[in-house]
Amino acid sequence: MYYEKKAVIRHQKGLHTRVAAMVVQKYHELNTQYHASIFFKYNHRDKILANNLMLLCSLKVKSGDELWVAGSGSQAEPAVEQMVDFLESDFQLNNPRTITEVDKLLENHSFTAEQVFKSMANGLMVSDEDDVVTVFNPAAEDILGIAASAVVGKKVYDTIPNSRLHIVNQTGIPELSCRQIVGDSITITNRTPIMIDGQVRGAVAIFEDISALEKITWELQEIKELKERLQLVLESVQDGICVLNKDGCITYVNPAYLRIVNQQYEQLIGKNIYNISPDGARCAVLKSGKQILGSISYKSDGVAVIANVNPIIVDGELTGAVSAVKGITEVQGFMEKLSRISAKAEYLEQELWRTKKPNSTFEHFIGRSGKVLDVLAMAAKAAQGGSNVLIRGESGTGKELVAEGIHYASSWAKGPFIRVNCGAIPINLLESELFGHERGSFTGAVRKKLGKFELANKGTIFLDEIGEMEKNMQVKLLRVLQKKEFERVGGEVTIKVNVRIIAATNQNLEAMVAQNEFREDLYYRLNVIPLLLPPLRERKEDIPLLAEHFLNKMACELGRNIKGIRREALDVLMNYRWPGNVRELENIIERIVTLSEGDYIDTQHLPSYLREEVFSENRDYSSSLVQDVILSWEDYEKQIIQQALNKYGSFNGAGKVLGLTHKTVAAKAKKYGIEKIYLGN
Repeated sequence: MYYEKKAVIRHQKGLHTRVAAMVVQKYHELNTQYHASIFFKYNHRDKILANNLMLLCSLKVKSGDELWVAGSGSQAEPAVEQMVDFLESDFQLNNPRTITEVDKLLENHSFTAEQVFKSMANGLMVSDEDDVVTVFNPAAEDILGIAASAVVGKKVYDTIPNSRLHIVNQTGIPELSCRQIVGDSITITNRTPIMIDGQVRGAVAIFEDISALEKITWELQEIKELKERLQLVLESVQDGICVLNKDGCITYVNPAYLRIVNQQYEQLIGKNIYNISPDGARCAVLKSGKQILGSISYKSDGVAVIANVNPIIVDGELTGAVSAVKGITEVQGFMEKLSRISAKAEYLEQELWRTKKPNSTFEHFIGRSGKVLDVLAMAAKAAQGGSNVLIRGESGTGKELVAEGIHYASSWAKGPFIRVNCGAIPINLLESELFGHERGSFTGAVRKKLGKFELANKGTIFLDEIGEMEKNMQVKLLRVLQKKEFERVGGEVTIKVNVRIIAATNQNLEAMVAQNEFREDLYYRLNVIPLLLPPLRERKEDIPLLAEHFLNKMACELGRNIKGIRREALDVLMNYRWPGNVRELENIIERIVTLSEGDYIDTQHLPSYLREEVFSENRDYSSSLVQDVILSWEDYEKQIIQQALNKYGSFNGAGKVLGLTHKTVAAKAKKYGIEKIYLGN
């Protein structure tokens, strides 16, 4: 049985040493009577057994503090109840006298010892006979970098790495002058057992941080090694290094400098720069104490060099200068190489963005074609900013999926993603739907309603079919885009929101602007980052991926075991024009999975209208080529171009398969009067 109860300490001096001893004595009485173990929990610290006097004193419980008493055992409840009553008593009810002189002596001794421990420069750690840490002074905290609260009351070996205090407690053998590394500190430690009545009752460790001393010991060796390393570095670098003292005398040149200026060591060392090059950058730096970068000079033998000259300042005084030089020809070579590398890196970065799935948030958008990867890469970049995005594309191309991906890849991802279909909401209700309304603002407004913009605060609102919005609402939407504020219908309070706006449409907004059906200022506000989703007929290489995805999805949902799609059926799917795009493909796959009974999807399972369209196109094309009558070259050319346009749906797609440019295909289509169908492509 486990039972716990809170006690409020009422003794004016809290649980000082004598009171703590009385509590321990009370624990033994209750443990003997009820065979229950009693624990204390105080101030979020780990619970301690109530018979540990040193730990109980270390809690420093004051008058008015709350102490939780917990017990375990078959009779834990009466034991805890009596301990709580005891703790909430004055501890003097059975003794009319005040605290005895012994109590005062114990308190003074405890205070004095505690102050000594705190004032010690050396670290002090004490553990009891159970290897539990009871003392951990401030110096120990500083040296080991561990707070006392994380150590006191816990096992030595659980809190201090490499500690041997518990071993001393076990063996009773002291360990003196031991060097030990704990964290970033190097210490010298003395460990001795605590002997009481000939028995080991714990152990004490006194240690000193000797990191600084060891650092000084190694400094001379490090300086020597540093000088040797510096010499090796200077000898190895490809830049020319020339060092001058404050008087302008050359004290050091490295081999690279001699090679660049085409001179010998003896020709330079000890020479004064004021005599060699009085008007040069090195003299100017020695005179001004300021660095000079990118100085170009020409030597007497025609060698041109570019130099960076820096003053050497020690303790605020100029003690010399150092010049680092390169040959002009070498610098030009580096620049050319850097330009080539930069151009290549930029190209590879663009290809990486293009060929890689930009973000896991776009994983629901199935596709690996170049056009899909391009638009997803742009969408991922758009997600990193806060600009408005306008997603264009035919119905069923996945505009909402891209909008959702942009939201979850952006800094608004923790906020809501609110969808609004502007074309599905009646005109007279759209304002209330977007901005909300106050109670009684119109007939039927029986309560206040929050609008979609208010719900989308600190998130993203997706305005689908934005082209369906009538012009009066466009004006109100424009204000939200410009000022990020609005009023509810029937309300007078201006509400400010922080919303990312993504709009989508399958309409030609430019034509609508020209016909005064869509506001031009709203169009430019929405069209900050345009994304054009390609129709399915322009990314036919994605059809097998999409078909497999929808097949697995529908088979799982409907509990069907369909293994795949036959090649002939897949060819039909690849050659269909898909006016309904991905949504149409998904619906067809769902229909097939629902109605078919075989293990594989074959051509006979496909809808008849789909098969007839594909087969009729093939028959129309082949019949003109096999009939006996020989047509003119232009007639054949017209049929071939029309067939390619019917199959691939764009000038660009037809041009690729025919080996022509899209401009040539467009010109031919215009010539034969078949271009109007494909002007949007």
